[in-house]
Amino acid sequence: MDKDLILSWDETFMQMCDLIARRSKDPSTKCGAVIVDQKNVIVGLGYNGWPRGIEHDDLPWDREGDLHKTKYAYVVHAEANAIYNANKDTKDCKLYVNLFPCNECAKIIIQNGIKEVIYKDDKYHDTDICKASRKMLDLADVKYKQYTPEYELDLIKSK
Repeated sequence: MDKDLILSWDETFMQMCDLIARRSKDPSTKCGAVIVDQKNVIVGLGYNGWPRGIEHDDLPWDREGDLHKTKYAYVVHAEANAIYNANKDTKDCKLYVNLFPCNECAKIIIQNGIKEVIYKDDKYHDTDICKASRKMLDLADVKYKQYTPEYELDLIKSK
C-alpha cells in the first residue's frame, strides 16, 4: 500500500466496520457499525452478537426453523450495539454499517437522533424488512447512502 495514502473519513469508518465485524461469532453474517459525531470523533462501536453475558454456544445460530430455534430471536444487531455502547448522546451523529439497517434497527436509529446512515451492502434491499426500514428513515428525514469502498485493506495477516 502507498505509504502516502490518506483515507477519506467515509473509507476510514467503513474499514473500521469491517474490522469490528470480525468480533462477531455469527457463522453466517458478520456486521459492524461505527457511530461518529459531527467532528468525526467515534462515539460508539458495535457488532452483531448475543446480549451481554450470554456465551457463544448458549443459543442457536441457525437461520431457519421456529423463531425460538433461530438466531433471529436473540441476536443484537451491530447498529443497536453501537448505540448501546455509545460514550455520549448520538443525536445528530452518523452511523456507518456493513449492511443496510433492518426495520428494528431503523426504529432505534431514529429514536436515538442519528441523522445519517452510510452502509456498504444492500443485499436485502427487496425484503419487506428493508422496505419498511427505508420508509421509516424517509419519514423521519434520516439520510442514507450506499458507500462503495475505495480500497481493499487486509489488516489481518496470517502468521
